[in-house]
Amino acid sequence: MAGIEIDRVGKVYADGTRAVCDLTIDVMDGEFLVLVGPSGCGKTTALRMVAGLEEISEGEVRIGGEVVNRVPARDRDVAMVFQSYALYPHLTVFDNIAFGLSLRKVPKATIQRSVAEVAEVLELTEHLHRKPRNLSGGQRQRVAMGRAIVRQPRAFLMDEPLSNLDAKLRVQMRAQIARIQRDLGVTTVYVTHDQTEAMTLGDRVAVMRGGVLLQIASPQELYDRPRNMLVAGFIGSPAMNMVGAELALDGEDASVTFGGHRLAVPASVLHRRPALRGYDGRRLAVGIRPEDMEDAEVAGPVVPGGDTLSSVADLVEAMGADVMVHFPIDAEAVRTEDIESLERDAGGVGHPGRGTVLVGRFSPRTRIFEGQPTTVRVDVENLHFFDLETGTSIWH
Repeated sequence: MAGIEIDRVGKVYADGTRAVCDLTIDVMDGEFLVLVGPSGCGKTTALRMVAGLEEISEGEVRIGGEVVNRVPARDRDVAMVFQSYALYPHLTVFDNIAFGLSLRKVPKATIQRSVAEVAEVLELTEHLHRKPRNLSGGQRQRVAMGRAIVRQPRAFLMDEPLSNLDAKLRVQMRAQIARIQRDLGVTTVYVTHDQTEAMTLGDRVAVMRGGVLLQIASPQELYDRPRNMLVAGFIGSPAMNMVGAELALDGEDASVTFGGHRLAVPASVLHRRPALRGYDGRRLAVGIRPEDMEDAEVAGPVVPGGDTLSSVADLVEAMGADVMVHFPIDAEAVRTEDIESLERDAGGVGHPGRGTVLVGRFSPRTRIFEGQPTTVRVDVENLHFFDLETGTSIWH
C-alpha cells in the first residue's frame, strides 16, 4: 500500500485545451478518496495521469514517495477498474481474475489460492467456471474488481465503475466496494459524477469543475460548510435553493428579507458566521437546503421573529419517503455565472418570469396539493450565506 501525492499537476493538450489546472491532493495511505464533478471537469484526466495513461504536462505525481511522471503505467503498481468491464469473453471468471498473475509467471498453486481468496471476498466462488456472457452486470463488475484485487497493488484507481449498472445494482455494489476497500485498506482514488456515490463512499471528497479543485473535505463538511456557491449547488439533491436577500442587524438580532418575505437569523448563526456582521444593509445570497424546509402544519411551533414562507404549491412529487414540493416566491433569483453554469451542467432551463422557484423536501405526512396555498417552515439555524460578487461562503 502507498499514499498518492498529486502536486500542482496540470494537463494541457496539443491544441491548447487545459483539462486540469494546478491540482494538489495528498491521498493518505489506505484512504478512499473520491473525485466528483460534472462531465468534462477533469476528474478522469486526473485519474489517468495518476495511472500513467495520460502524460503529465505540469507538476508531479508521487506514489509511495516515488515520482512516477515518467514511469510507464505497467510499472506503477496500481490497478485500474474502468467503466467498461474490459473482460476477456473467451475466458472463464477464474482465468479473467488470474490473467495478470499468469502474465507475471506466478506459480499455479499461488494463483489458485489467490483467486479462491478473492472470489470468496467478492462472492464469486460459484461462478468461477462461467464465461462473462453468462453473468449479470454486477457480477461482471465484481470480476473486474477481482482482477485488480488479486494483484495486491499499491493503490486502486476506479473510473466510474458503476455507471453501467441499474439503480438497484449500483446501491448494492456501492456497499460492496466500501466493505472491500475497508477490509483491504488499500489506497483508492474513485472517480464519479454521481454525488450520492461520492458522499457514501469517500473518506474525503474532492469537488472539481473546469479542471480546478473547488474543495476537498469529508462528505459531512462539504454538506455543512461548502466553500462557495458552486460546491453548495453541486452537493445535495435536490440542489440548494438560492435567493438574493438583504441582511439587517439590530444588536444581537438579525434578519434577511427578500420579496415580501422575512427570515430571522438566530444569534447562534451570527456566532458561527461572524463575517456576516460586515454585511449589514448589504445584499447577499441566502442558501436553503430542501431538507431544511417543511410543511408548517406538521413542523411544530414557529420561531419568534420569522421562519416561514408563504406560497402556492406549483408542483408536488410524492416519492414515498419524501414529498418534493416546488413553490414560487416573489424574490430575486441569484443569477451569478456560477449558478448559471451549474444549471447548464444539470440540463436545467430555469423558470423565466416567475421570480424564484424553491424546492422543499417535505415529510410524507404533508397533505399539500398542487395549486394549494401553503406555509413553509424554514430551519433558520441551517441557513447558508454567500457573497454575491465572489460566490464564496460567508464565515470568518
